[in-house]
Formats: sequence, C-alpha cells, structure tokens
Amino acid sequence: MDLKTYTWQGYARKNGKKGIRNKVLVVYTVECASFVAKEIARLADSKDVDVIGFSGCTDNDYAIRLLISLIRHPNVGAVLAVGLGCEYVQPEKLSDIAAAEGKHSSWMFIQNEGGTRKTIEKGLGLVKDMLEKLKETPRVEMDFSDLIVGAECGGSDYTSGLAGNTVVGAFYDKLVEAGGTAVFEEIVEAVGLIDLLRSRAADEQAAREITAVYDKAMDYCRSVHQYSISPGNFVGGLSTIEEKSMGAVVKSGSKPVQGVLKVGQTPEKAGLWLLDSTPDPHWMQFGITNPNDNEGLMDLISCGAQVAFLVTGRGNVVGSAVAPVIKITGNHHTYQKMEEDMDFDASEMLRTANRLEPLALALAKLTADVCGGQESKAEKLGHKEYFIPYKYQDKPAKRCGGQTEDAGARQ
Repeated sequence: MDLKTYTWQGYARKNGKKGIRNKVLVVYTVECASFVAKEIARLADSKDVDVIGFSGCTDNDYAIRLLISLIRHPNVGAVLAVGLGCEYVQPEKLSDIAAAEGKHSSWMFIQNEGGTRKTIEKGLGLVKDMLEKLKETPRVEMDFSDLIVGAECGGSDYTSGLAGNTVVGAFYDKLVEAGGTAVFEEIVEAVGLIDLLRSRAADEQAAREITAVYDKAMDYCRSVHQYSISPGNFVGGLSTIEEKSMGAVVKSGSKPVQGVLKVGQTPEKAGLWLLDSTPDPHWMQFGITNPNDNEGLMDLISCGAQVAFLVTGRGNVVGSAVAPVIKITGNHHTYQKMEEDMDFDASEMLRTANRLEPLALALAKLTADVCGGQESKAEKLGHKEYFIPYKYQDKPAKRCGGQTEDAGARQ
C-alpha cells in the first residue's frame, strides 16, 4: 500500500475542509437541555445524528472553544443547538458560527418553545430536514495528506508500549511522510522524557513550547497529587508512571514535533503535533490530568482529527461523537476476548520478528477503509460517547491559527 497515492471519497465543506462523515450535530448548551437534545437524536434514528453538550450553567472558555471547534469540524455538515434559556452559552450564537462556516444550522430555547414535548417535535423536524439537505453534499477525493489523525492511550498494559503504541508510531511516521497530520497527547504521560521530546523539536520555538507544557504538566500533577496511572495499569504489568510514559510517547513515532496545540486548535501545517490538554494555572483548578478516555478523544477531535486512535492493552468499548474511533490493542488475549469492540490486533509485534512495517501498513489500510465509509467497531455498536468538563486553558497561541471567538457564544 502506497500512502501517497491511496484515495477515497470524502465530503466537501463550503469552508474548504474535507470530512469523512456527514453528520448532523445536536448540541445542548446546559445540562437542563440534555434530555431534549438526546431525545431528538434518538427519535431521528440515524447513524448520522450525533449529540454533544456542555452541562455547566456557568461560564467556561475551554468548554465554549471546544463546542465551537466541534461545530466547525469537517465531519459535521449541519448543527442544531438546543438551550434552556438561562445559561451563559447561547445556542443562537453557536448556530450563527455554524452558518458562517457554510453549514445548515438552527437553534431553539426550550423555554421559548413551550417545554419538552414541543421542543422535541420541532427539533426532530429540523433534524430530518437537515438530513435531507446533507444528501446533496458534494463528494470529493481524499488522500492521507487531507487527514488529521489523533491518538491517545487508555487502559494500558505492558503490551501498549511494546506493540500497540509502537505500531501507531510507525503509522504516524508514514502519515507525515505522505503529507498528513498526526496529533498525540497525554503530556502527563511523558514523565522523565523531556530531553527526548526536546531533541525532536522541529525548531527553537517548538522546543520552548514543549519545555513549557512539560513543566506545566509536572507542576499540575504535583499540585493535585495525581499522575496518569491507574490500578488497571499495574494489573496489566506496568510498574511506574515512568514506564507507562515511555510506552505512551512511542506512539508519536520519530518525526519532528512541529509545536504544541491547545484544545480546539487546528494545526497550521502538516506534520506531527503535541496536544496540551492539561489545565493552565487558575485559582479554580478546573479539571484533573486525564478525567477519562472520552475527554481525551474530544480534545483530539477538537483539533480537526477526522479519525482518532485509542490504544488499549486491557481493552475498551467506547467510541466517540463527531469522529470514528479505531481501537488498537497489542494484547492478543484482549483482542480475542473483545473482538466485537477492538478494531486492530497489533500483538504480532510480540510474537514475530520484523512485523512493524507490515502492521503499520495494515493499520493504514484499516484507517483508509474507515475514512472511506467502513464503520469502526464502535460505530457498528452505536457507541457515541463524549465528555466536555469544566477546565481552564488560556486562549490558543496565534502561531497555530486557532480560532478563538469563544466570547461570541456567550450571552
């Protein structure tokens, strides 16, 4: 398989982006509107309707930027924003942002519509109309140079660093060589590896960004007395956070790191990027290092990733809203036991010599198939999890082209 010539059909967006799915996104702007939004999506009974939302009543820049970035995502063709009527995050403003991107959009306040039943009925009609309009979305040829792929770990064991993450790293090298973009995260799982990461910086600016985000992550872990390691990691054969970190960083491959992204930023150019999802210093201390796997997946997808990898030695069942998730394991027993949920078995790395290249190409082929419309295991089962917590992060640096009109989504 030649990544530089392999193509598939995607969806052309009016803003020039290319998506691999054609979704209606129902967005709720406060927990009080979540039931109505979820009922609208359920009754629409379409795999192309997803729900995301923020539960908080009070203001949070991070959550607003994340919602906006998911509305702008190339896999999304239409947006329905649903609010109650009292919250900071305003559905009308979110709908306006979607419209400015050339997407079909609408919004509702439950208080204005007359309550639960009436809002669901109106919302269902709007969503069905959007689904019909999306059938007219132009198709466009895509290749690996059009892709942003995000990767994170979850439920790691001793095979994650030796097989699962290693194969992802080899694929990432090939993706970058083909002109694509790779994003890796979990700087809190890079403990003790700052010299290695700095040595891979593409330039001095990238080196400064890597150093700053590493130091911030270590300070944060110490301040909350929590590092990114769990009882399941120990059961799976990992001894320390340092050992886990070596396995986590290997998923980045070997290419130069172009710089650091914050949540909601899209890379300004192709190549390998490090995502900073750690909270910035703030008196409210919003967020912990890694609340759960779906928080990390949302962060990656918010950077424009049309598809995301979740590497898990011990196994996981989740998918994601907005973008398909490909679940990869280096543990053959896990793959056999959870074959309905796991997409890719990388365990040959542990059993047979010289398997890295073939496995990286096999993962590339699976990725291309999913981008071309094949459902991931999570999609087949209907998994569409998401998690958007309170967190504090400074606005993205301008060098990465992040869009930050988050204030426009407020009342």
